[in-house]
Amino acid sequence: MILSSLALNRTEVDRTEVIKSNLHPVFSKVFNVDYYFEEVQKLRFEVYDIHGHCSIGTRDDDFLGGMECTLGQIVAQKKMTKPLFLRYGKYAGKSTITVIAEEISGNNGYVELAFCAKKLDDKDLFSKSDPFLEIYRINDDESEQLVYRTEVIKNNLNPVWEPFKVSLSSLCSCDEKRQLKCLVWDYDTRGKHDYIGEFYTTFEQMRKAMGENKIHWDCVNPKYKAKKKHYKNSGTVILKDCKLHRIYSFLDYIMGGCQIHFTVAIDFTASNGDPRNSCSLHYINPYQPNEYLKALISVGEICQDYDSLKEPFAESERFVCCWGRQPEDGRKERAMKEASRDIGAEGSSATVVIQLTSAKVVEYGLLMNMTNSISLDYFLLQVSHNFAINFNSENDECEGIQGVVESYQTCLPKIQLYGPTNVSPIIGKVAKVAAEEEKTKEASQYFILLILTDGVVTDMADTREAIVRASYLPMSIIIVGVGNADFTDMQILDGDDGVLRSPKGEPVLRDIVQFVPFREFKNASPAALAKCVLAEVPKQVVEYYSYKAIAPKCPTLDSPESACTTPE
Repeated sequence: MILSSLALNRTEVDRTEVIKSNLHPVFSKVFNVDYYFEEVQKLRFEVYDIHGHCSIGTRDDDFLGGMECTLGQIVAQKKMTKPLFLRYGKYAGKSTITVIAEEISGNNGYVELAFCAKKLDDKDLFSKSDPFLEIYRINDDESEQLVYRTEVIKNNLNPVWEPFKVSLSSLCSCDEKRQLKCLVWDYDTRGKHDYIGEFYTTFEQMRKAMGENKIHWDCVNPKYKAKKKHYKNSGTVILKDCKLHRIYSFLDYIMGGCQIHFTVAIDFTASNGDPRNSCSLHYINPYQPNEYLKALISVGEICQDYDSLKEPFAESERFVCCWGRQPEDGRKERAMKEASRDIGAEGSSATVVIQLTSAKVVEYGLLMNMTNSISLDYFLLQVSHNFAINFNSENDECEGIQGVVESYQTCLPKIQLYGPTNVSPIIGKVAKVAAEEEKTKEASQYFILLILTDGVVTDMADTREAIVRASYLPMSIIIVGVGNADFTDMQILDGDDGVLRSPKGEPVLRDIVQFVPFREFKNASPAALAKCVLAEVPKQVVEYYSYKAIAPKCPTLDSPESACTTPE
């Protein structure tokens, strides 16, 4: 049974069929769940041992265990195995549950198949067989995955099963030459079905059944074939029709192994106010997060589910757009000599302090107090528009969204806010990495840049140029305006009111920018902001790869690096 969690409430989505007398059941029931990239969709799976005929959860039924996760985690991993837990957090022995995600609706490619059979063996004494057909996909590790189980046709040796649809990824993992194993059974109400026979095929062979052509297979029982000299088959299975509809979607790319690399750029300009002051937009309130943190967490919690290495942000690069001050190399000694010379002329003692902060410095100055003793703070400052939030340019990665939050909080006391608000350098830095990915001509990595800023961009012309260039790359940009500034000019970058153009008039290839002012979501749930800013990302991903004519990598459970065949 699967339940969907919303706030504190859980709603049952659906439940599987009952598998009798089996400790290792493989359920054929498919749970249809609407998927939204921009939302955290919490799910719970519960397993019961049914004793009666009433609904699950009655006193007669035994609760075997449950498991909680998000739909995004299942989608990103494609196949997820987790231990089952009992009511109070205890492990349910060594019991596990495996959940496999496959896109079965929307724009995903699918196959429509129609099977029938002729002259099947009669396995019943006083009536005819009740046949049904099962199709299994054989994975690279030789394991078998149930793809589809037909309905049972009662008392019929020449069954005609209802046509059915199955996703191409589910049927053969986009590999037309992958082996498929088909089994025909005689249904038994006790669960001990009688084996009639089997045959092997591939989707490549099935495709020959398109149009008027029909494909025939001998349904063979290996034991009979070994024992009976003149044994031919236990019937014939016929594929009457095969229709292929192949359209790539966002899930095709994600489940094919495309990673979403999430980069954060935080505005540390002076207009935010001194972080030590409670009026500052960067003020750390011990009781509630500031607007920067709220926006960062709401968007980052969605994106961190889509790292294929199962370790949030394990491969993504972290950049922070910041304007501040720190000593510039090679000028420290000269500053100290000049300070000593000036002080010595007055015959006073002095202390020279070089202030180390997070960015580089643009100027140096002399601060004197009003006593006979002069205290000097020398700032040798150079503005930086992109430096690592952890101050480690060699390894600027953070572990998960919590790692970004901790680095942000650690960074604030060590920096001095400055200006102006130039965004183009950070866009250019992420675009450079995306450009390297473009050269691979594979759907492996897509980049999302989240820019959190409190003011209007001061390098608008350069920013427009950078966005136009980035629109040709596997990249999307989300801008969240923090505070109460006038963000009118930001709407130009969004492109919703018209096509964004560079200063030279060149239009963007595709709309990759989404801007929202945080103040519109101040009183809304954290999920509302993420839903708004991330809703367009799936379309942007598909638009990019469609324009480049790049197919998703094959979404196999065992070989994510294998590529799909050319679309029909």
